[in-house]
This record gives sequence, structure tokens and C-alpha cells, in this order.
Amino acid sequence: MKPRFFLTSLMLLSGFGHAFAQDSAEIVELVQASGCLSCHSVKEKIVGPALQDVATKYAGNVDAVGSLTQSIKYGSRGKWGRMAMPPHSSISAEDLTTLATWVMSHKP
Repeated sequence: MKPRFFLTSLMLLSGFGHAFAQDSAEIVELVQASGCLSCHSVKEKIVGPALQDVATKYAGNVDAVGSLTQSIKYGSRGKWGRMAMPPHSSISAEDLTTLATWVMSHKP
């Protein structure tokens, strides 16, 4: 319980709290457990692009959630520069779709 409290506190201090303000406890827990926030921020590039930038890039794509789901599951290379995103094949299909939908909800 202490590590989760620490992570949540750190996120609030670093500006992630605002991004989660309207999200359910389930999505907050899923995002934290998935490791997305190790490389991504909602508003700023870390290792990977800001989630707002991803949502903007895919905004006109009718299959944005499907494309993002595939990128999360199998990883991607060359979409955002030289750094590759590793695959996250252990995340369930349902959770992958939930994560992709959540990313698309961050349009600026």
C-alpha cells in the first residue's frame, strides 16, 4: 500500500493529478499498473511522447483506438523518433482497449 500511496502522491505533485481528476479509480489503477507513466506524461514528453500529442496525432484516425491498442501490445518503432516503445503483451485485450481509449481522451 505504501508504494501506491507514494506513486499517487508523486503524480499529484508532478501534475498528473489534474489528468486523473475526472478518471475512475479503476483507470487510475490500470494506468499506474501498466507502466505507461514510466515513459509518458499527459502534457510533456518524457521518454515517449506526451499523451496529448498522441491523441492529437490520431484524432482524425477512425481506428485510433485499434491502432494504439496494437502499438501498446506489440510495441512500436519509428513513429515518434528513434526511441522504440517496448511491447506490453501481458496486458489483457480489454485493458489494452481501455488504455488506448483513455489516451485518446487527452486531446488538448
